[in-house]
Amino acid sequence: MSIDTDTRRTPGEEAPATPAAPEGPWRRLRFWALCAAAAAVAVVALGAVAAVATHDGREARNEARGPVITERPQEAVALWREAVDAVGDVPHTVIYLHPLKPGAQPPPGLPRWPAPGEAVLSPELAEQGRQDGITDRYGRFAGTIDGSGLMAPSERFAYVRTAQAPDLGDGQPWMYVRGFGETYPMGEALYARPLSRVLLGLGVLTGVPALVLLVVAARVRTRGDGLRFPEGPWHRRVLLAVREAALPVAAGTALALLPWLAAVSTDIALPPTGYALNSADLGGAWPLAGLALLLSFALTLAVAAVAAVARSLRADGEEPVAAPLPAPVPRWRLIGCGAGVAAIAVSQYLTGDAAPAVFLGGTVVMWVMLPSVVVLAARKLGDALAARGSGAGRAGQRTAGRWTAAHPGPAVRLTTFLVVGLGLISLLQVLNGDTGDKAAAARSTEARIGQSVLSVQSREMTPAIIASFTRSLPAGSHVLALNTAAGQQESLLQGSCAALRSLRLDCPATPRTATGGDRRFWEIRNWYGPTISVQAAANGLRTDKLRGSLIVLTGSPGGRAEVERAAYALLPAVNVETFGETWLVGAATKERQNNWVLLFGSLGLALLLLAGGVSAAAEFARHYRGRLTDRHKDTHSLAFWYLTVPLVAATVLAVAVTAWHAVFFIALLQGGGFSSTALAATVGGGALVAWMVGHLSGRAATRLTS
Repeated sequence: MSIDTDTRRTPGEEAPATPAAPEGPWRRLRFWALCAAAAAVAVVALGAVAAVATHDGREARNEARGPVITERPQEAVALWREAVDAVGDVPHTVIYLHPLKPGAQPPPGLPRWPAPGEAVLSPELAEQGRQDGITDRYGRFAGTIDGSGLMAPSERFAYVRTAQAPDLGDGQPWMYVRGFGETYPMGEALYARPLSRVLLGLGVLTGVPALVLLVVAARVRTRGDGLRFPEGPWHRRVLLAVREAALPVAAGTALALLPWLAAVSTDIALPPTGYALNSADLGGAWPLAGLALLLSFALTLAVAAVAAVARSLRADGEEPVAAPLPAPVPRWRLIGCGAGVAAIAVSQYLTGDAAPAVFLGGTVVMWVMLPSVVVLAARKLGDALAARGSGAGRAGQRTAGRWTAAHPGPAVRLTTFLVVGLGLISLLQVLNGDTGDKAAAARSTEARIGQSVLSVQSREMTPAIIASFTRSLPAGSHVLALNTAAGQQESLLQGSCAALRSLRLDCPATPRTATGGDRRFWEIRNWYGPTISVQAAANGLRTDKLRGSLIVLTGSPGGRAEVERAAYALLPAVNVETFGETWLVGAATKERQNNWVLLFGSLGLALLLLAGGVSAAAEFARHYRGRLTDRHKDTHSLAFWYLTVPLVAATVLAVAVTAWHAVFFIALLQGGGFSSTALAATVGGGALVAWMVGHLSGRAATRLTS
């Protein structure tokens, strides 16, 4: 018996005399597809619960630690001051405290007030900043902050008490507080995104793919592969459909509980974000989690049952008929896709609001019309496979090619899923990666001179403090003062002759416009220019409170930690940074949003790949008609050429379209970037899914021919 190669009859339809395919492998396909879909929908539902519970817990803890500010010194229990620092490109909040009344309650998370010169850090800050000297940057390390005082276990936060009592002179930045318990924007609250945005990202990037998988799983055929609907009232069909789908849906919903139980048991960091969930927040959300599981179970079961009943009602009384050959793809759809592609390409040459409007319009048109192009490409691929199979005498390849040409649905659906899913992810990544010219300039400066030049700035910098700071630096370091007068473009750089000459500058007694200098000076001029005058400092250094800063030339590659330690020992809330570091920190904070895009998007892409695989396997089951061949080799060949090869081609095509699309978006914005790793992972994941679908479908079909 040989493989049937007639493509005029719909491959899934049997001639009246042909018996129905046996039950077995194809019924298991529906079982596991519904199980996976139920797990996906439940995980998304529990993810939404986790987002809500985490948001509420964060808000409560931030309110509990927020200072209650007062204007009446007599009722104050402490002096309070806020500053922002960074380890690498990750910022953190530093709170300076000075208790005023014995027995006053410290902020939540602290067992006691820090002693003079002590610093208490969050566990994440202490761990991640250890190599940067964070544990002794602000003073003696006195332990870590308890979780009750942190918005999240992964928050970077510090409480510091200065070695000396604060100076409360005119213009002092210290505030009087009479306790703690009011909402105050600090710590992670400064960079938090609204709950609505988190839920939107979860819903669009993960929830929608989960629903796609649910619809695909529900549409897997039941008639002819294990489920028989008796004739009778519709409610009997519904009960039978519910009974058939209940077990896989319940199993999938139960599987979704495993990650939730793990997150309730311990604080889990979410890769690649590094954000750690607070297990106590999730542990207190059991009622909402239970409701979410019930709703996801009911939704999945309802969709599966309705799809099965609707298909059985449509099938009643149908007689197998010869299906005409598929209609050709309308030319206007191909022209429309080409117009969308042209609009995307042309948009980068436009200006104003027209450019993004044309780009987005072209994107929508391309996405809508792309399936027609894929249909045409799949038919060409199928014809080529059929021709090669016929020429080589390979029945499996020949039939697979004809099936692909007649019914290119698997490749079309997977390509469409991935192009839209990958497209959304890459566009969001490009938007978040567009950090501006200042950040780009700061990166260039860092690449050229590293941390060999630091800026140290504080409004409380006095000549005496500058002198003490200079003496505390390690040998080989130099300190200069850089001031810019109000309304002037030219800055004045002053320092000792040794400091100026280390930059290869002259040492004039009166201000003189600098010429020459080494690459460090050129970077100073780039950030503080356009022109800089230099002068030898005869009577010590001083800086303007608003427009002045110290320039420190570090004497060793690891000198930054020593500079920071010396600066913080003399002044709280001092800024020690490389040129443009503020822009780098801001850009990195924005770019880290891409980690959430990758988290939600990667889950969504995995679900889309799974949906494409299930759809392809179901299509194969529908086309495969019982004992088409006695040769197992031909059966495996049929599955390989009809499933594995087109699915791999569809994945590669989707990734290529996405990469091309993202490159033009980068050109439009003139900045940003996307993750090539994500694209490569998609190709690898698509190839793995394609191989598994082809292999397992071939094995299932072989069992039917045994």
